[in-house]
Amino acid sequence: MDRRPLDRRLHPVSLQQAAGESPMLAQLAQLARESGERLKAVEQLIPAPLRSAIRPGPIDGEAWCLLVDTSAGAAKLRQVVPALIAHLRARGTQVTSIRLKVEVR
Repeated sequence: MDRRPLDRRLHPVSLQQAAGESPMLAQLAQLARESGERLKAVEQLIPAPLRSAIRPGPIDGEAWCLLVDTSAGAAKLRQVVPALIAHLRARGTQVTSIRLKVEVR
């Protein structure tokens, strides 16, 4: 009798191990890493006072979402979205739109 499910409950695994065993989790982990890398790539184009108020969000095909702490911050960031898209495309990233979502921490 196979006892793997019981053993798993007794021995917790790290997120990396779980992701390695589950294709869906592996894909989500990869998208999360890619989203963080995208934000790092465009960080210098974002006004310095806004940087701490922005977090990487989900990637959905060629659309990317940035999470912003305030609506005022989103309004200011909206002005630089075309430059962010152009910068990412110049680096070879397939992104056609950036959505901004206000999400208070």
